[in-house]
Amino acid sequence: MEDSSPSDVPPPPPGPPPGDKPSASPKWLAVVGAVLALGTFILVGGTVQLANPAFGIWFTELVVFFGLGWVMLRHAGWRPAVYTGLLPAPKGATLLGFLLGVANFFAVVVPIQFLAQSVAPEWLTRMFDSSRLFADQTPLELALILTGVSVAAPVCEEFFFRGIFQRGITPPAPAPSTVPLVVSAVVFSAFHLDPVGFLARTELGLLFGWLFLRTGSLWPGIGAHAANNLVSSVLFLSAKALGAESTDAASEATDPRLVLVLAAVGWAGLSALLSYARRNPAVWGPGTLATDEEARAPGPRPSLARLLLPWVVGATASLGLLVAVDSRGLALNFYDAQHPLPTLEDPAPPAQQAERKALSALRAAARRGELPMEAYYEERERQIRVHPLQTGPGLKP
Repeated sequence: MEDSSPSDVPPPPPGPPPGDKPSASPKWLAVVGAVLALGTFILVGGTVQLANPAFGIWFTELVVFFGLGWVMLRHAGWRPAVYTGLLPAPKGATLLGFLLGVANFFAVVVPIQFLAQSVAPEWLTRMFDSSRLFADQTPLELALILTGVSVAAPVCEEFFFRGIFQRGITPPAPAPSTVPLVVSAVVFSAFHLDPVGFLARTELGLLFGWLFLRTGSLWPGIGAHAANNLVSSVLFLSAKALGAESTDAASEATDPRLVLVLAAVGWAGLSALLSYARRNPAVWGPGTLATDEEARAPGPRPSLARLLLPWVVGATASLGLLVAVDSRGLALNFYDAQHPLPTLEDPAPPAQQAERKALSALRAAARRGELPMEAYYEERERQIRVHPLQTGPGLKP
């Protein structure tokens, strides 16, 4: 009997390549990602949006919600577009989602927001008045805001809140998905830091999350999200162009009868769309998300530094460009945040309206460099002294 040498022993079968198995579970990614996103959203996104709202919307959506989520998924060994349902993109289901978003806006969002603003204290409604986003903006900035809320926000927020958070906390079938759906909708609404609009955004989160579960794709929810934001923004800008002084696009119709009419039309649209979908089930698209096996990225996982580098460089370069292009605008925005003006009463005295319009014109001239910044600062401080700011019931500045 011959002795076996080490060279005669067959080599062991090759094991799975490095990075074949993700290093983090979906639930871990969901929870940790939400905590990191909230901190980054408040500290970084909030500061950038304060500096320049138009730029800040795009920066926050791309860097905080999309970039952070993409890096986490890639570092954990997942294929982000497949894992989240960003691919494939079903055209029919996306169009259906968009139309459902339009109908839902009138059927549900307008009545909920109308009721919320009716019962909320006036000072609270004014504190969270979203229409201030459009104040003192150039035409280019208005275009950036409109495209930001109707394109960047739907894509990036659905990628994070539905593709990462909701998928991560939803157990595999046949376990029920109702509780994760509600939790993800509440978290989505809470991220907006708006108590007056909390219920309306929670309902929107339920719609977007239901579309995600029903279709297995992010795109129907993206379509519904885009439709809601686009209709809201267009209504507000149209009312503003006609001279209306309203605090919220979702409640332009302050007459309860008109709210009921809009809700009835919206519910009729929702019923028709859902009836069509029941008769044509193929319109829903794939119906299921990719499995974990399909969503795993092949080959070794990139290092965290390699994944972060392009995002850090891009974010830093864009911030540097903003400072170089609009340093006066940044200074004005930070100054305004430190010296808030009182909200005009409804209706405001004509003299006070004229003062406010003159102040806006003065600000625009100072931003263009036609007047010294101090001229605007002095006039703003004068108006603050003449019209004291009321920050809440019984509170004074």
